[in-house]
Amino acid sequence: MKKRLLFVEDDVNTQNIYKRIFSPYFRINICDNEETFYSMMKKFKFDVILMDISLKGLKDGLQLTKELKSSEEYKHIPVICLTAHAFPVDRENAINAGVDEFYTKPIEAARLLQVLLNASEKNK
Repeated sequence: MKKRLLFVEDDVNTQNIYKRIFSPYFRINICDNEETFYSMMKKFKFDVILMDISLKGLKDGLQLTKELKSSEEYKHIPVICLTAHAFPVDRENAINAGVDEFYTKPIEAARLLQVLLNASEKNK
């Protein structure tokens, strides 16, 4: 059975591209704001989360990651950060928030797929 991926991304084009690429390997749910994020976290059991920093709504991806990693129920889920924020301080802030890995856009799809597959395998 395919692993379940939550893709937290506010750009519709990026959502569509990665959904097309990753759907042969994952069951994918997509959200673009904190309300949908919390709803999906309650509804599904995710094996890995691909998180952008910039989102619609009041909270960004780092705030959501921080909350997720402080929760006993969800802290085991690997969070892979994929963002256009490419400064060293962005990486530092993401690591401090609790992301497991940090990547900047653009990234080769095959490389990102391997990262997600590896992370989902570690979460058993």
